[in-house]
Amino acid sequence: MEPSKPKPPKNQARPRHLLPLAALLLLFTITPPAKANTNTKDCPNWKPPQAEQQITRLSQKIQRWDNAFYRDHHSLVEDAVYDQARTTLSHWNHCFPNEARNPKPPRQSSNRTIAHPIPQTGLQKLRDPQSVTRWLEQHKDIWLQPKVDGVAVTLVYRQGKLHSMISRGDGLRGQDWTRHARRIPAIHKTIPDNRQQLVLQGEIYWRLQNHIQAGGGDNARGRASGAMASNTLSDEQAQSLALFVWDWPNGPEQLPQRLRALKALGYDISTYTHRIKTLDEARQWRQHFYRQPQPFATDGIVLKQSRRPAAEQWQAEPPHWSAAWKHPAATALATVVDVAFPVGRTGNIVPVVEVEPTLLDDREIRRVSSGSFQRWHSLDIRPGDQLRLKLAGQTIPQILDVVLPAVDRVKLPVPDPDDYGPLTCWHPQPGCVDQFLARAEWLGDKLEFRGMGEARWLSLYEAGLLPDLLAWTSLTREELMAVPGIGEKRADKLLANFRQARERDFRSWMAALGMPSVNLVPEELWNDATFSGFAARSELEWQQLSGIGSGRGEDLGSFLKSEDVLMLSKKLEESGVSGFDAAMGE
Repeated sequence: MEPSKPKPPKNQARPRHLLPLAALLLLFTITPPAKANTNTKDCPNWKPPQAEQQITRLSQKIQRWDNAFYRDHHSLVEDAVYDQARTTLSHWNHCFPNEARNPKPPRQSSNRTIAHPIPQTGLQKLRDPQSVTRWLEQHKDIWLQPKVDGVAVTLVYRQGKLHSMISRGDGLRGQDWTRHARRIPAIHKTIPDNRQQLVLQGEIYWRLQNHIQAGGGDNARGRASGAMASNTLSDEQAQSLALFVWDWPNGPEQLPQRLRALKALGYDISTYTHRIKTLDEARQWRQHFYRQPQPFATDGIVLKQSRRPAAEQWQAEPPHWSAAWKHPAATALATVVDVAFPVGRTGNIVPVVEVEPTLLDDREIRRVSSGSFQRWHSLDIRPGDQLRLKLAGQTIPQILDVVLPAVDRVKLPVPDPDDYGPLTCWHPQPGCVDQFLARAEWLGDKLEFRGMGEARWLSLYEAGLLPDLLAWTSLTREELMAVPGIGEKRADKLLANFRQARERDFRSWMAALGMPSVNLVPEELWNDATFSGFAARSELEWQQLSGIGSGRGEDLGSFLKSEDVLMLSKKLEESGVSGFDAAMGE
């Protein structure tokens, strides 16, 4: 198989060159993955009391996760987030050895534990393609299997008959699940091998049909774990469970031989086992098990060397001869660096959270929207907080919750949402730069300006050439060329934009100025329409139009009678733009 109110705002907004409004639409940057921080120079700048608090709280959080997973067989957090939390705790412990602490080994919910005949070793995690390449270079005769997402077990056969099944537990001892094993049809009660003792290690998983892992795990591991933790296994649960044998510690020396021998025992995994040599092959199979239909959930791939040490040497810790490369993380833990509060064209404040570079679905996330201002306020996100992120629709990063708030709550320049609205910030006075430039970008887009993106509007503002929304209409070629980054050709292109704008129709101009519900105004009203005619209509007349209603009618009336809008219409009238005659009430 091949892997085929318009009152003056009182808070100065963050300068746009530090955090452009485009960050609200493009909230992540795809860059090469960052390496893990292990150098002490990357340690947090904490005093011992703060370090002790932070380390203790994270250790306690991991302790709760461990207890739920190992004792109650219930996962409270995704694997990727758990792994990151463990890495973070290890890093903090390294930075502050006097305050270091680690979660205690979880206590079993039952005292009925039995020893594994051979320890379950676990797997080391390879973080990125670079670490996979290094691992491949250090090993030979390498094979690959899917990392089936279920619950690990040890099967013990004696003289060809099933003797016991043991949960992984701590790798040395686990719970006795033999009673459940005897009810699962996928587990053979007898095998064609009469040796005194035969030990297999594998994964109990929940059967799925044409499951595509990229769409989520479908809680398959949770269902498998819950079934095995139950007192009584139902017929439906027993039929839904299956076994993927991923090792035979005392089996044949070479993996191809083990595959043939396992098939003879009734546990055929050869279809899912492939010899590889290169990173590209590993990457290809990883994508295959992530995006192609499978009968089970997976959380990555496993790389293993064909030949291993004798089983007597195995320990309950990750060995050197096998490793896991997990699937792209659907969730991740991210540390907050800063929070910005850009104001949009209509006065909405959508906080943007800057985080330390964080891998999510093989993308490096640096910024993420908190959603509404109200949601940011409810989460109270501050620098130093540990957030749990996920991708919405596999493209846009989203904040799920705050996993670990920072002990020290950093004060932020939080603007007052009541200071902003649809009719504020028509000029770039202090506190209004964000919203004003958002209006300018909107105008340029609706008038189909070429080469006049966000950066260009910002450069005009920083050069002092944009005191109001229409100041560009009177700019000269010399003034434009004096702006950094604007040469002769670009200046001529911008002037051509400005000339063509004067020829745009009245409807385009009203949309560019930000008239509410412009697309809901009936077509017949646009025929021979003028600004004074629109402004003369009462709110009630607007409300009576189909699709407008009371709320939109009120917004239209307020917009058309706004002093700032009336001033802009007067300037457009003086420029000879069609439809802008003298507005009533001036």
